[in-house]
Amino acid sequence: MPRPTPRRTKIVCTLGPAVASREGVRALIGAGMDVARLNFSHGSHDDHREMMEIVREEAKAAGRVVPILQDLQGPKIRLGKVKDGGVLIHKGAPLVLTSERMDEGTAERCYVSYDALAEEVSEGNRILLDDGHLELVVTRVDGNDVHTEVVVGGPLRSRKGVNLPKLKTARPSLTDKDLADLAFGLDHDVDFIALSFVRSGSDVEDINRRIRAAGKDIPVISKIEKPEAVDDFEAILAATAGVMVARGDLGIEIPMQEVPIVQKQLIRACLEAAKPVITATQMLESMIENPRPTRAEATDVANAVLDGSDAVMLSGETAAGKYPVEAVRIMDEIVRQAEANRRVLGGRQAMEAVSDAAQPVSDAVSYTAVRLADETRAEAICCLTHSGSTARAIASHRPGVPIYAFTDDEAALGRIALTWGVEPIAIGFQEHTDDGVRTVHQQLLERGDYEPGTRIVITAGLPLPAMGLTNMVHVSSLGEDWV
Repeated sequence: MPRPTPRRTKIVCTLGPAVASREGVRALIGAGMDVARLNFSHGSHDDHREMMEIVREEAKAAGRVVPILQDLQGPKIRLGKVKDGGVLIHKGAPLVLTSERMDEGTAERCYVSYDALAEEVSEGNRILLDDGHLELVVTRVDGNDVHTEVVVGGPLRSRKGVNLPKLKTARPSLTDKDLADLAFGLDHDVDFIALSFVRSGSDVEDINRRIRAAGKDIPVISKIEKPEAVDDFEAILAATAGVMVARGDLGIEIPMQEVPIVQKQLIRACLEAAKPVITATQMLESMIENPRPTRAEATDVANAVLDGSDAVMLSGETAAGKYPVEAVRIMDEIVRQAEANRRVLGGRQAMEAVSDAAQPVSDAVSYTAVRLADETRAEAICCLTHSGSTARAIASHRPGVPIYAFTDDEAALGRIALTWGVEPIAIGFQEHTDDGVRTVHQQLLERGDYEPGTRIVITAGLPLPAMGLTNMVHVSSLGEDWV
């Protein structure tokens, strides 16, 4: 008998002070963390280097592949340090935002990390602080000072975000800080790089060029959190390796009632393109303070799974919350329950329904593998792959059986691990097709996942060392004629 069906949708956990120890990371991995996110808006390079080492060592000890996602800050505008960590501002009160450096902000005046703020806002513009919890309206501009009136008050805290809805700023997609952080990430071989505040496909092409110029091939995850990105999503999707639906800033930049529809549209587009998509932000937000999520949060996570997300993400819940491990466990439970309802899980449209035109060979083989697995009652689909692209194509059809991606490229292991339903397995170089098929049989039998005679579907490229082409699909029973 095969082992119980593994969870298909992956869980991304943000690391931070709440889990900044070997024990903390070990507990997250044990609870179900699949991808470790390092938020470069916070922490030093030394901090991040230490966490990378811990994640890699603990993942290896657990026999797991846990890729590292470097999340660049991007042109995020933030408040400076505020007196006592935070002060209260009240509705109707004046507040000056200034680009002039100051040691500590107060309820009357606070530093903002954007030199051109006074040049780009004008009377009547809205300014949102702290993910939209606070709202200001511009009353006048005087030199580097932007005078505002508080519309919605509350705690004004250090280094919280500043959003300028409906305003297009001139800030570059990669700041000087991002370039330094990018160089650090490339030097330390992160598995993914998340680009914040993407506005166009050219933003993604720019960072791709920089990565290639450094002699690296690290996939970029484009964070969709600006209305311009939604408008230019087709070009962004063509240039990027994957997408993050970053609903926090997106829900500030566009009307919040539009976010659920945009989320579904973006996920569907990624599914059709066979590119991984992460749904992020405020998924179990209440668990930062409470041991159980709200029913609405549980529903939100389940709906993200049913929409077709490859991964769901925890941010403050694991980085700074009181119950980081519990948050992962509960998310794992919610995801598994959603996945158990196979009737409402949908994959890519059937290829014949998409177009009458000839399909690329690799796409056709991937689709055929899923159909074969279903019609022959196979219990696994196994891909002999170099980059993992075949595994992603197969996963986009959301088959009802586990997918195993066998690769001889160590760097590809982490990239594959983000994809829905795929477990990466490292193997040595396979010179011939028969060698590759034999290795698949041996690995599955040695792992104890399946008994001899279990039917499986295998995809590969012929001749086997071929890269970038999957042109073979093979149905066999484990152990028969191959071991």
